[in-house]
Amino acid sequence: MASADTAAKPDANSPQITADRGQTFKTVANLWPYMWPADRPDLKQRVLVAFLALIAAKVITVLVPYTYKWVTDALTGAGGGPAFLPAFLVAPLMLVVAYAVGRILMIGFNQLRDALFARVGQHAVRRLATRTFVHVHELSLRFHLERRIGGLSRIIERGTKGIETIVRFTILNSLPTILEFTLMAGVIWYNFDFRYVLVIAVTIWAYIWFSVRASDWRITIRREMNDSDTDANSKAVDSLLNFETVKYFGNERMEAERFDRSMGRYEKAATESWTSLAWLNFGQTVVFVTGMAICMILSARAVMAGTQTIGDFVMINALLMQLAIPLNFIGFVYREIKQGLADIEQMFALLKVEPEVRDKPDAKPLKVTDGAIRFDNVSFRYDASRPILKGITFDVPAGAMVAIVGPSGAGKSTISRLLFRFYDVTEGRILIDGQDLRDIQQEGLRAAIGMVPQDTVLFNDTIGYNIRYGRWDADDEAVARAAAMAQIGEFIESLPEGYDTPVGERGLKLSGGEKQRVAIARTILKAPPILIFDEATSALDTATEQEIQAALDTVAKDHTTLVIAHRLSTVVNADTVIVLKDGEIAERGTHAELLDQGGLYAAMWARQREADEAAERLRRTRERDASFFPPESEQRDPDLPPIARRGFSGTT
Repeated sequence: MASADTAAKPDANSPQITADRGQTFKTVANLWPYMWPADRPDLKQRVLVAFLALIAAKVITVLVPYTYKWVTDALTGAGGGPAFLPAFLVAPLMLVVAYAVGRILMIGFNQLRDALFARVGQHAVRRLATRTFVHVHELSLRFHLERRIGGLSRIIERGTKGIETIVRFTILNSLPTILEFTLMAGVIWYNFDFRYVLVIAVTIWAYIWFSVRASDWRITIRREMNDSDTDANSKAVDSLLNFETVKYFGNERMEAERFDRSMGRYEKAATESWTSLAWLNFGQTVVFVTGMAICMILSARAVMAGTQTIGDFVMINALLMQLAIPLNFIGFVYREIKQGLADIEQMFALLKVEPEVRDKPDAKPLKVTDGAIRFDNVSFRYDASRPILKGITFDVPAGAMVAIVGPSGAGKSTISRLLFRFYDVTEGRILIDGQDLRDIQQEGLRAAIGMVPQDTVLFNDTIGYNIRYGRWDADDEAVARAAAMAQIGEFIESLPEGYDTPVGERGLKLSGGEKQRVAIARTILKAPPILIFDEATSALDTATEQEIQAALDTVAKDHTTLVIAHRLSTVVNADTVIVLKDGEIAERGTHAELLDQGGLYAAMWARQREADEAAERLRRTRERDASFFPPESEQRDPDLPPIARRGFSGTT
């Protein structure tokens, strides 16, 4: 048995989701179609115009320090602007204005870039998020049975946030920043000499080397933080979804401790992340300031020697300060891209998970003529060591009702899952009107089958929404008619908000019977040619069960119907009853024929009759006792005779 700490290990992803570490270029390549969408020339134009705006901003960024130099030289009497400009333009005040205009244009072009690219980034987020959502729905039932919804939603949430970061920084910042370095190096070489360029080149190399090494170190911490965050969110969602179970067993403290252990790992990783960021920023500052100090010492010595002016000293300082912005941005971009990759790598790993059940390339739409079903020597196992069905063969003729019964674990519900093609058969085949399910499209198959499951889970929306989910284009009259046939119409109409009444998370505001009747109503509304009732009345009381059973019999008329039942009283009218035991067909026949055989079905019937009779005797006893014994308040009434005050003891 796993310990609490072992059980608390991050397991939000199913075993199939394993992110590829360190595949930066591959991930960026996967993102490229979203950054440069082939079907959206308007977005491509936005990207190009944004590039032009950014290049203009970089050119202005390099030119602005010149105005600073000219202002300084003009004020110190060492000269002014270039000789080819008119005198009024190189006056100190005009140069100050030029400096201010240059700064405004630089910021303006950068903001224009961001405004133009906003739609591109958001389009990429939307497309990839939608693709992931659709892909998760395409994955097979086995995947969803093994995953935790909280962890899965966290992967998608972080991934979509990371997309915009990578798209924005990759397209609009990396290459233009390199361009800015190149322009800056050319200006410094032209105005000063190669020593300055050499110092700056070494500074940039050391800065980038340190940033990359530190960011690679930090990305491991980031992954640990993500895993802890995913695990904590999984436990929180799982606990809240099972709120009632937690209360039933009084395990609030245990749930809080499990959540706190996950948050403790997150706290440790987050603290390490912030601490490492502080060291990264400090190291970057030391590297850059050292390089800048060397360049300014060279310029100061040149000013003292008379080979440079004060304006040159100010210019080299301004150029280096301008260089600090993209240089610091290089570290920020690399860090953000690496962290963004850590956030979305699990999303791309999720997209790599292949559905277990796929349509064949030449799959055809299902053509339902009669709706006849045939299981032909079907065997199925979830894994090699666990066979569920063992070569079963039976037919459900068109318009007939066939019931599948048997003890728990016999494989009854597996039959419905195979018919929906949530899994493919291991051996044999399943046919509808002679068409192998593996040769037809899943969409058409599921459109032809209506399902009322044993465990009904509703959307957190209104009753009307949940019924209309069976056929979204149905009008209000059709919805009301389906509700009436499911014996829930009067109840809905008695509610203050009627069909607009919210049902709560997973339908918890409704009773089990009410939820099941909503499920029956939406299946009635779907009106498919084939019906499956999987313990469709299991959550209903006896009286309501009889009413619903009559409604189901009406609905099933002229439909091919497969009934999976535990309560045998619901299958007495079936055309054929198939008894499963250990994955094999033990008996088959009508209800009467199986009783005459005196086999497994007859024994199950006898046990259920005894249980029903015992329950009925208990109910009658309680009703009799309730009518005989006065309420407690009357027992305390002194005017009542003694026997009424103390109750009947059973003796005379």
